Amino acid sequence: MTTHPDDTFELATALDDAGDAHIRITGDLDWDTADDLTEAARACLRADPPPRRLHLDCAGMTLCDSLGLAALLMIHRCAAEAGTGLHVDNRPAHLQRVLQITGTDHLFVGHAADDAAPAEPERRTTGRPPRPPHRP
Repeated sequence: MTTHPDDTFELATALDDAGDAHIRITGDLDWDTADDLTEAARACLRADPPPRRLHLDCAGMTLCDSLGLAALLMIHRCAAEAGTGLHVDNRPAHLQRVLQITGTDHLFVGHAADDAAPAEPERRTTGRPPRPPHRP
């Protein structure tokens, strides 16, 4: 019999003394759970005043599918509208890979769970892609 890691979805929300909101995500962020995270984040952002920063702790996240990514992008948009900094912290390797493949990793402040991950290459600021090397 094959055993699978516990992928039960849970959210834990807290506000600290510095005015930062924290949401700890545990389990799969997918079709069934993406709306729950989006609503929890919106509830934090509707506070008066809104938090200075919203931290999404992803250390316990076991999966992030396309709807999970869409939820993160919606939260990014809502946080920007509220003037709140969004931090996606403790990113597991699978989440970091999804963000890198989709080119969205630069939208989220935070750090990967694996400190040994290679540094991201320097980005050009000219707006043009780099020219390919000349081959004779």
